[in-house]
Formats: sequence, C-alpha cells, structure tokens
Amino acid sequence: MVNKTLNYWGPGFEEDVININVGGLRRRLSSSALSKFPDTRLGRLLSCDSEESILQLCDDYDVSAREFYFDRNPGFFLYVLHFYQTGKLHVMEELCVFSFCQEIEYWGINEFFLDSCCSYRYHERKLESRHHNWDEESEVSSVDTSPDEISDINHDLLRYSTLRCGNVRKRLWLTMENPGYSIPSKLFSFVSISVVLVSIATMCIHSMPEYQEVDENGNVLDEPVLHKLEYFCISWFTFEVSSRLLLSPNPRKFFKHPLNIIDIVSVLPFYFTLLVDVTMGSDSELGNLGKVVQVFRLMRIFRVLKLARHSTGLRSLGATLKHSYREVGILLLYLAVGVSVFSGVAYTAEKEEDVGFDTIPACWWWGTVSMTTVGYGDVVPVTVAGKLAASGCILGGILVVALPITIIFNKFSHFYRKQKALEAAVRNSGKKDPEEVESVSSRDRDSEALSETSLGRGSPDRRGLTPGAHPTP
Repeated sequence: MVNKTLNYWGPGFEEDVININVGGLRRRLSSSALSKFPDTRLGRLLSCDSEESILQLCDDYDVSAREFYFDRNPGFFLYVLHFYQTGKLHVMEELCVFSFCQEIEYWGINEFFLDSCCSYRYHERKLESRHHNWDEESEVSSVDTSPDEISDINHDLLRYSTLRCGNVRKRLWLTMENPGYSIPSKLFSFVSISVVLVSIATMCIHSMPEYQEVDENGNVLDEPVLHKLEYFCISWFTFEVSSRLLLSPNPRKFFKHPLNIIDIVSVLPFYFTLLVDVTMGSDSELGNLGKVVQVFRLMRIFRVLKLARHSTGLRSLGATLKHSYREVGILLLYLAVGVSVFSGVAYTAEKEEDVGFDTIPACWWWGTVSMTTVGYGDVVPVTVAGKLAASGCILGGILVVALPITIIFNKFSHFYRKQKALEAAVRNSGKKDPEEVESVSSRDRDSEALSETSLGRGSPDRRGLTPGAHPTP
C-alpha cells in the first residue's frame, strides 16, 4: 500500500508503465504518455505522493501491481486510451451528448481536444439538446405534466367511492365531462354544441332590424320566437352548470377550472339583467345603469367559448396562447419598435401633403395596419420617400410576424398531443373499478417516493473496493 508520505514515482518514472483497470477492462499506459497531459485525471496520478491524494483520483489501487481501479464506463475508456496515444479525442456515438460531457469532465479532458471530424457534430448535438430542453421548459412552465394530471383525475375518481350513489355520480360526471367516454356522452356533447350554436345564431339574428319589434315608447323588444329560444338555451346552460357542480368530485376545484368559469360567465349576464328588469324597470328608465345592463347582455357572446369544452383543438389553442407569452411578448415588442420607427419616417415624408399623416400618433395607426399587412387603405403615402417607408414597413411586418409562428405551432402540437393523451386516460380511468384505480394511484405514489429516496441518497459511493483488493475482470 502507499504510505502517507511515500514518493511512489522514482526518478526514471518516464519509462515506468502503470496498469489502469476501468470496470474490468485492463490496459497498460506509459508514464511518459500520461505526463503529456498533466491536467487530466490520469496525468495527475503521477504527482500523487500520499494515499489520500491517490484515492481522490481513483476508486481503488494496488501498489505492488501498480494498478489503479476506476468504476466507470469501460467502453468509453477505449476513447480515453486513444486520446493519450494520439492527443485527439473522438465522440462515442452510443452516449448521449450530456453523458459524454460528464465522462470527459470526469477524466479531466477538455472538449478542446476533440478531433475535427467529431468537433462540429458534437457541438451541434449539444446545441440541439439545449434548445430542446429550453423549449420543453417553456412548454411546461407553470403547468402540470400529463402524468400528474392523470394522477389527479384518478384521485378525484376515488372520491366517489366515499360518496352516496358514488358509482352513478361518477358515470354521469364522466358522461358530461368527456365526450368520448360512451355513446350517451357523445349524444350529450352533440346536444350541448347544438344549443350553443342556436344561442349564438339567436343573438346574431336579434341584432338584425327586420327581426326587431318596437313598443309604443320606442323600446326594442325581442321577437317572440327568438325570446323563447333564448330562454330555452339559458335553461340548458343552467342545467349544465348546476349538474356539473352537483356531480363534481371536488367542488373546490370546480370553481378553479377555466371551462367551468366560462360556463358560469355565460349564464350570469342573463340572470343579472333579468333581476334588474324585474326590480328596477327597463333600460331606458335606468340611465347609466341601463348601459351597464346592455354591456352584460353583450357578454352573451362569450357563450361561443363553451365550444372549447367539446373541442380538443380549442383547448389546445388556449393552452398554447397561455404558455407562449414569451413569443407573444417578443412579437409585440418587434411590432412596437417597427411601428414607432416607420411612423416617424412616414410623418417626416408626408406631413406637408395633408393626406392624414399630420402627427406621429396619427401615423401609429397607419404603421400598425401596414406592419400587420392588413392595409385598410384609408391613409396612404403619396411621396416617393413615404412609399419607400411604407414598403420597408410592410416587408418588416412580414418578417416580424413570421418569426414566432414556428415556435407557437410546435407548442400547439405539443399541447394537442397532451390533451389527446389526457382524454384517453380519463376514458380508461372511468372504465376501471375503484380498486384498480386505487392500485394504480398507489403504484404512482410508491414510484414517486422511490424517486425522491434515490435523489436524497445522491450518487452511490464509487469506492466499492477496499484498499488493495482486486476487482473481478
């Protein structure tokens, strides 16, 4: 064994040969080859003069055999051996780029030594992995992963086992919540969508003068048929909200779900205006409060958002917009900068022509319309300089709008697949018995606890061998 103060290497150590054992793979290396790279792990072995310093670099050693043991990947060590022989490092294709980075970091080899045939490919894969991780982090920021959501659904379903008529309530709840759960759920979804469309059509038709009636005081009255359809739609919406609330396994979560909030907002304006009409009179007698009532009536347009409950695409679109705030923020920043720049140029070129470019704030409207490539044509430049500014504004707008589209589309695809998987999990969970759901949830909890325990322990100690012991080859 090596003593605490023993100088192991003699004066002619350049000619010495040491044995390296990596995971049972034995190779011999000359001290002169290691001394060319003194900053690497094996190169630093040559400067060790105590047992502690040697054990800081290897997992075990045998002084008599001049053999050092390392509990690492033996396949990668062949690449390390080639590095000491040639001074060039090559990428091991079987390892992912981050595992490769960890290995070369362990052996103390800088990625600067990568050979030209592997350097470009290595850095390209490393950059792609970082971009992929950044995209995933952006996608799932502040949202639960699909396994967590599925686990929450299973836990909610388990609540029905403790409720009165729990099995019946669970099936009714799944019928109303998941259109693909069964044939009755598909029929219910079809009726719900039809009622939403009828409600929207009724509201649109009511705005047409030929379908409006006027009383003696000049107040606009609802056409009788449209009025009855409106009451029918409101009755259906109220039935939906109240049924979902009564059947919900977790009423506290019910009021936090965005789709349930949309359902409540779609019926509240009707009851608010009905209460005002019954207690305080018509809109014409209420003054400013009547205008508030009219605003609440216009809020009926939010009923179109109820279609999101029955459309995977709409829910995915909402999730995409929610978690694309970075891209949307960059888009708005680019638009703001472009509008400000080109509006100032257009004002300078057109302010003497009396064509609507009188002030810079007035030019902001023209710049916004031009950069978004809408082009109303209500304000147009007439000078050559103004037309050049307009051309630059339009081309810049095309580039600015096109930049974040790919990222947003990729996120939409991600959330769409995630939503489809979640719907399939709900269907499968609803068809299982409570005991099966409980066993699945227990396995999930056990696996989570096992993962946390493993993380708490940290990496296993690599010094599995006692000093002087030989590993089995």
